[in-house]
Amino acid sequence: MGFFTITVVLFWIKTFIIYSTEFDLGISNGIQEFLLFFNPLSSGLIFLGLALFAKGRRMGIWIIIIDFILSFILYANVVYYRFNSDFITIPTLMQTSNFRSLGGSIADLIEIYDVLYLLDLIVIIVLYVILRKNWSEERMKYRKPLFVLITGVIVFAVNLSLAEIDRPQLLSRTFDNKYVVKYLGIYNFIIHDIIQSGETSTKRLAVDENDITRVESYTKNKYAEPNPAYFGSAKGKNVIKIHLESFQSFLIDYELHGEEVTPFLNSLVNDSRHEFTYFDNFFHQTGQGKTADSELTMDNSLYGLPEGAAFVTKGNNTYQSLPAIMNQQQGYTTAVFHGDDKSFWNREVIYKRFGIDKFYDASYYDMNEEDVINYGLKDKPFFKESIPLLEDLKQPFYAHLITLTNHHPYLIDSKDATIEPAETGDNSVDTYFQTARYLDESLEQFFTDLKAADLYEDSVIMIYGDHYGISDNHNKAMSEIIGEEITPLKNAHLQRVPFLIRIPGMEGQGTNHEFAGQIDVMPTLLHLLGIPAQDYIQFGTDLFSEQHKDFVSFRNGSFITKEYSYINGVYYNNETGEEIEPTKNMEKQKEQALYELKLSDELLNGDLLRFYTPNEDWKPVEYEAYQYGNPQNGE
Repeated sequence: MGFFTITVVLFWIKTFIIYSTEFDLGISNGIQEFLLFFNPLSSGLIFLGLALFAKGRRMGIWIIIIDFILSFILYANVVYYRFNSDFITIPTLMQTSNFRSLGGSIADLIEIYDVLYLLDLIVIIVLYVILRKNWSEERMKYRKPLFVLITGVIVFAVNLSLAEIDRPQLLSRTFDNKYVVKYLGIYNFIIHDIIQSGETSTKRLAVDENDITRVESYTKNKYAEPNPAYFGSAKGKNVIKIHLESFQSFLIDYELHGEEVTPFLNSLVNDSRHEFTYFDNFFHQTGQGKTADSELTMDNSLYGLPEGAAFVTKGNNTYQSLPAIMNQQQGYTTAVFHGDDKSFWNREVIYKRFGIDKFYDASYYDMNEEDVINYGLKDKPFFKESIPLLEDLKQPFYAHLITLTNHHPYLIDSKDATIEPAETGDNSVDTYFQTARYLDESLEQFFTDLKAADLYEDSVIMIYGDHYGISDNHNKAMSEIIGEEITPLKNAHLQRVPFLIRIPGMEGQGTNHEFAGQIDVMPTLLHLLGIPAQDYIQFGTDLFSEQHKDFVSFRNGSFITKEYSYINGVYYNNETGEEIEPTKNMEKQKEQALYELKLSDELLNGDLLRFYTPNEDWKPVEYEAYQYGNPQNGE
């Protein structure tokens, strides 16, 4: 029992230290501080207490094994959190097709001092070797291990009661995993996640056509009428959508070492002819799915899931996506271009559900060693080799090009780096500017090639950032970059990503200050093409509409408006940055944001679109008819 007690105490101390130093959990009062310290105890008593049922010296072996497993789970979340600012869930573990490309990212996230997290294991192994000879070979009487387990359950009950006092409905109304970890700990979070995943998997069986009614009613009520000046202005035009990987808006007009980091994008934003409209208050709305979430949201006007990526966990759902609508309504050929394997993010499965005609993956590109880095083909050869593929597409076409080079851990060959790195000492931040410059140069080259191929003038061109590049775990370095402290409010506002759009024949607006998010892109494009968006289930509203709803919901339940922001349970005045007391209208807006997320989750988890027919012309996507892969490579 002495050995067991020492193990529990060391486990408790280590877990609390990691919670305090590795995770930014937003501790804001004394109860939360106490619970952060208190919550590892119940996990230690319950999980390590199971080993007390073993016989004799085997009890010590089982204590060491269980402690190792708990330590491994904790450390895996530390590494995952350092980039994702979130915790590992069952749905993320299902994304096994993505693991092969993560080696470089994981290595970059491991720190030398992480070996200190092994000290407690080393101590108990040494203690076991020293003490085991004095242990009885008999099994401990059951009343002691039972007493330990019951104590653990009581400790957890006290923990949960205190958590519910500070955060009512913690487990039923939380969209942010950090809340559960903060109040209950990582191990109870995992149990909660397993239960939630099980419940989610059964929801599809428990719904029927009546469950789509609430979703339809909400989206129809939120619908914004199109701006007559823009409605149908892009009908029959090619649509070229360019995905800027991990690109945040603070890079626009940013100078490093006296040089513009992104001179070409800056020229599009600041062009006096206003060829493009630039939305400078446009936010990504992704969750754990990151890039996959941005694709889901942009092409479906739905939110990603609170855990995992719908691309993976809901890959067999029914969708009524932008590509399918464009194909059915106006005969568009739809295609995605990406210099990586088609299995990454389960794209080869879900693109068929989206009604995407062609998927030009790595099999269509020259993936030679010199041109491949990090997650796939470098952006310059990717764009260069995409031009003839674009020229072969039957027009009008919808082409989505996904870049890769500007991806964590921001690796770049010295010959490709045309700007010196930043000098914060944080490698992820410092080299980010070099890969962003490379992306900017590749985009400039692509525009030149589009014009030479006679594909520029008659095309709608959309440029957007998919999600953040620098997570809040790098706030110290980022504060040096932007010259101010990164508060929770500032961090939320740093989630801006660029959104630029060029509409042939229409003069751009220059910079548009409307608050918007990725959820708004699909209804905007439908209206530009002259397709009524109100027929379809969409949570966004047309960016050019005078009725556009200018609140931006984040996946964790926070949201931003022009005047104020609601971030991690606190309201802020955007202009002063100060905390404010909410008005009734603010609280009403919060409830709407949470309700909207809930409806989107219900739609995805229940696969509710299988019960919905947008109009009499709609035909369900025949996903079985699509085949991807380059036949010249035998695919």
